[in-house]
Amino acid sequence: MALPLIVFSHGNSFPASTYGVMLDDVRRRGFRIEAIEKLGHNPRYPVTNNWPHLVQELRDFVAPLATPEPVFLVGHSLGGILSMMVAAQSPTLVRGVVLLDSPMLGGWRAKLLQIGKRLPMAESLSPASVSRKRRTQWAHLDEALAHFQHKRAFAKWHPQVLHDYVAHGTHDDVGPQGVRRVLSFDRDIESAIYNGLPDHLEACFRRHPLHCKAALIGGLQSRELRQVGLDFSRRITQGRIAMVDGTHLFPMEQPLAAAAAIEAALLNLIG
Repeated sequence: MALPLIVFSHGNSFPASTYGVMLDDVRRRGFRIEAIEKLGHNPRYPVTNNWPHLVQELRDFVAPLATPEPVFLVGHSLGGILSMMVAAQSPTLVRGVVLLDSPMLGGWRAKLLQIGKRLPMAESLSPASVSRKRRTQWAHLDEALAHFQHKRAFAKWHPQVLHDYVAHGTHDDVGPQGVRRVLSFDRDIESAIYNGLPDHLEACFRRHPLHCKAALIGGLQSRELRQVGLDFSRRITQGRIAMVDGTHLFPMEQPLAAAAAIEAALLNLIG
């Protein structure tokens, strides 16, 4: 029997092609995979507070694929949260969800975020304060690769994943200075996604209870999961949580281990 279709959703600022090493290994394990390359870049689905249009973008992508049978959703960070919201709001489309280090915010932390968004200095307290200033262009592909190779945030990445990110996450652009290599994921969209981080997930799942099984795979050194905590995630996954070595970006650091963990989680959900 053929294994089911997976719809994969990427993390903020990392196009789906960045995950090629991990996704290719999942395919070798017998799964079929479809993905949106860059969420948030279609003007039909603008990025707003709590991401309702991004949820709609993913739902519209999933709907024609979920026939004659529902699909599994796998998502990293941003992509995992969107996947859970689609699964809750459109239960006939989704058979199960696997979250990859997706911080599900609930309780007092969600209330604090909701209040914090209204403050004049809100962006200075979020990752958008960094992404808003992100470098966006280089003289050529090799300069872009060297730039990321020397950044501490990318030091633990699998070399092929970093090459894929530079190859697919930047592109040639012709401007007044000639051909330049520019960042493909718009930094203003990246920042808007951070600024719109959902603070209403508990209310969403009360209104639309999840009808399928879900699992979380987290990074043992994930600062993001530590900050948010796992209480809400344990409730929503009914305790289906596995941890692997790595940070919040473990799919980039340990792509083959991540693929094995995804397979194990999916087979558990299927079983």
